[in-house]
Amino acid sequence: MRTARPLLVVLAALTTAACGAPDRLRNVGQAPALSAVDNPQTRPGYRPVSMPMPEPQPISHNPNSLWRNGSRAFFRDQRAQRVGDILTVKVKFQDQANIQNTTNQSRTGSQTMGTPSLFGAERLIARTGADPSSLVSTTGTNSNEGKGTVTRSETLTTNVAAVVMQVLPNGNLVLEGKQEMRVNFEVRELIVAGVVRPEDIESDNTIDSNKIAQARIGYGGRGQITDQQQPRYGQQVLDVLLPF
Repeated sequence: MRTARPLLVVLAALTTAACGAPDRLRNVGQAPALSAVDNPQTRPGYRPVSMPMPEPQPISHNPNSLWRNGSRAFFRDQRAQRVGDILTVKVKFQDQANIQNTTNQSRTGSQTMGTPSLFGAERLIARTGADPSSLVSTTGTNSNEGKGTVTRSETLTTNVAAVVMQVLPNGNLVLEGKQEMRVNFEVRELIVAGVVRPEDIESDNTIDSNKIAQARIGYGGRGQITDQQQPRYGQQVLDVLLPF
């Protein structure tokens, strides 16, 4: 039974991977389809964001005044502030890292044990041709060397429109935006989500991505080029199961 269990795991993984094969065969020669524009709240697994909130503050009104609390002008603020409003996220991501680690370890040991004098038994040992003063001698050498280098440089600069999905009790906005672009047989996807403060939204209704709390930014693609860059299903299964 133990030998059959890994085989069952492999067969199950191959069966699962092959489930999407008919869809891929059906779309041979066709461009990948774009996702439908829908309400993210109706997607399976969607959960509203819940975060620690301060105590609610009473709203004060100024009678006989043209000035509204929270406004930056006498006219209506055109920046996103309600569920369904749209604002532009300026994605500016630049990351560089250069890490080098080198480890050298070496150890040498030597032990010698003998019985030069042991109640006359050393004469019996000498008759065998052994040296009583050096009966046991051990040596050991251990050496370890490791090197590691990490070099990473990533830059992403683009804009994406996001929709306000939720207004938290303290006034912060939960936003989510998705952008898809199809070029020939490849679809590029950009996803932005997180929590922003209304005060950080610029007057032109834009906000920098570095001002988004709990930011989730994803950039990738799907299509023929992406398929060629991925190993085959069988190779992925073997990479998971093989211990060496």
